[in-house]
Amino acid sequence: MFSTIDSGAVCGLQAYLVRVEVDLAGGLPSFQMVGSLGSEVRESRERVCVAMKNSGFQIPPCHITVNLAPAGRRKDGTAFDLPIAVGLLKDMELLTEEAVRDTLFLGELGLNGEIKRVKGVLPIVREAADKGIGRVIVPRENALEAAVIPGITVWGVGELGELIMALLHPDAENEKIYKPRIRAEELLQKKKADRRGDFKEVSGQESARRGAMIAAAGFHNLLMMGPPGVGKSMIAGRIPGILPSLTLEESLEVTSIYSVAGLLTPEQALITERPFYAPHHTVTAAALIGGGNAYPRPGMVSLAHRGVLFLDELPEFQRTVLDSMRQPLEERRVQIARASGVVTFPSDFMLVAAMNPCPCGYYPDRNKCRCTQPQIEKYLGKVSGPLLDRIDLCVELQPVDILHLQTKITGESSEQMRERIERARKMQEKRYAGTEYRFNGDVSSADVDHYCSLGETEKNVMEQLYHTLELSARAYHRILKTARTIADLEEQENIAKEHLLEAACYRPSGEYWG
Repeated sequence: MFSTIDSGAVCGLQAYLVRVEVDLAGGLPSFQMVGSLGSEVRESRERVCVAMKNSGFQIPPCHITVNLAPAGRRKDGTAFDLPIAVGLLKDMELLTEEAVRDTLFLGELGLNGEIKRVKGVLPIVREAADKGIGRVIVPRENALEAAVIPGITVWGVGELGELIMALLHPDAENEKIYKPRIRAEELLQKKKADRRGDFKEVSGQESARRGAMIAAAGFHNLLMMGPPGVGKSMIAGRIPGILPSLTLEESLEVTSIYSVAGLLTPEQALITERPFYAPHHTVTAAALIGGGNAYPRPGMVSLAHRGVLFLDELPEFQRTVLDSMRQPLEERRVQIARASGVVTFPSDFMLVAAMNPCPCGYYPDRNKCRCTQPQIEKYLGKVSGPLLDRIDLCVELQPVDILHLQTKITGESSEQMRERIERARKMQEKRYAGTEYRFNGDVSSADVDHYCSLGETEKNVMEQLYHTLELSARAYHRILKTARTIADLEEQENIAKEHLLEAACYRPSGEYWG
């Protein structure tokens, strides 16, 4: 007997359908699996046999061959257990062709027949819906994330025996089959309490607040420098609260990454808040960028996609780790090459970094700082010039005046700042309609002159800044993009002289890096 069952797999974030071919033939009892399989897939043989026995289904003593097509693509993970078991049951004539038609199966089997959650369900279900498949059967714990894809029926199941009964009697009311129905748009509209705090709680630091608003409006990278205790981490933690809400497409992108990484909880159907990741400075390059042996996983730069990646105590990170971020910052994606192929993960995040100006943290205040000049230069030298060139705004924070603390002088709230940012974003949305760009920070060097055009006066100002600050070509373009965002915040169509001068003030200070 021969049967074919539909399933799916992911390579990076790209999902593709897998045809599980199961054949039962006469001969010596054996169980062979082929199709470019990883070690986890090869172990399916033992899991499937024991799970079926403990669920009351005895596999006949015969020659069993399982092929996962296309055979040329490597398969990893444990999601093929369920489709292999269903294929065996169909060959044993315990399931009909009608019961499994137009259905995709995903799930890991426990030895007692339990169907356990797996990774990467959302992108696979999305691919199945695009290919016209009408029903997917997934573990109960993965049902919510699968149900956010419209136009496809989702069954969440907990045990193999329950699934077989439901397939044999589809018209009967089966309370053990979970059939969620979710409208993703409604999930995004539900407002949750902001857990990250409000900008009105930040005392003083007007320059940092302004820098954070510009960075959020144009999706620029931001570096904050200052002594300990001035509010760098406090400000960074509040930046996601002033970013506009995720769109449905952005939310599906982020949720797909979390699904592949296995970070979605059973109660979570969709990521509705912008991600905020703050790795410790001991993080490795593989954990930050992504990696793995045969089956690469997304790193923190991908988990922070469409959100904020906060690097506190920037010089304390290994220099090789920091320099590995150059490509993700420039290309907005990560490519991980292995012998089996190249995997690409998105990494369109906003980098926010914070650092002290010296090892003790108090330079240039020589009343407190006891660091020698070589110590200061070595400390600052851990942040390379190419990485600094990729940071659009650098803000210096000073100790807060006591009057701000005693009188509780407050500035704009996060809601007020977000409203201004959303107006600026709408200008950018109109400007870049029909292009690959979304924000001013996305514009490539080739198109900067087109989207950030200057008048004669402004060109003369930029010429003076270029020679005075000894800018690189990349830094020159980043000043133009920052000035374009400042003009958008002021709701002005053209970049003016004052916008360029303010943008130039956010370049890294020569007092620290020469």
